[in-house]
Amino acid sequence: MSDRSFASGNTVARNNESGNDGNGNDWTGDRMTSDPINDEVEATRLAFREGMARLAAAVNIVTTDGPGGLAGFTASAVCSVTDRPPTLLVCLNRSSSVAGMFEKNRVLCVNTLASGHEAMSKLFGGSTPQQERFASGEWVTGVTGAPRLNGAIVSFDCEVENAVESGTHHVLFCRVVGVAHGPEEDEALLYFRRRYHYIR
Repeated sequence: MSDRSFASGNTVARNNESGNDGNGNDWTGDRMTSDPINDEVEATRLAFREGMARLAAAVNIVTTDGPGGLAGFTASAVCSVTDRPPTLLVCLNRSSSVAGMFEKNRVLCVNTLASGHEAMSKLFGGSTPQQERFASGEWVTGVTGAPRLNGAIVSFDCEVENAVESGTHHVLFCRVVGVAHGPEEDEALLYFRRRYHYIR
């Protein structure tokens, strides 16, 4: 019997308790056959994940509302594309429970969090029901209808213009139609080496 390990990509041959392979052949010990290509891909994936943990990133809550319903999630995979026209890139896991809601609504707001929002970041990154998430913080409706967080470092109200599938994620190209700045004196919330940090 051969099983493919999801974690390593290796094919593992396992013996039964008697040491018999079921075909009358006696042998002892497990036999493992390694796939060099899969091993290399997996090693690169793990190195990439560790490398990304060393890339400090702003922490954001990305929200939406509309025909698909109210939703929000915590994200660090957000970046600028261009200022002509103002455009952001947002990555959304295709298997996420909110993916279909963002797809139907076609609008979103990227709310960049301040140092006082660490608990809210964890709330929107967990399994708390969507309506309960928005019970935390002070929210107003942006120009697109997506919720905007009062007290965020900055909020970008966006219309989703294009979506591209890449691996496990939707890559959303979002036209910015409104920007709201928070207090200048606030510290920003960053995520670095799998921990929260603050910077002004």
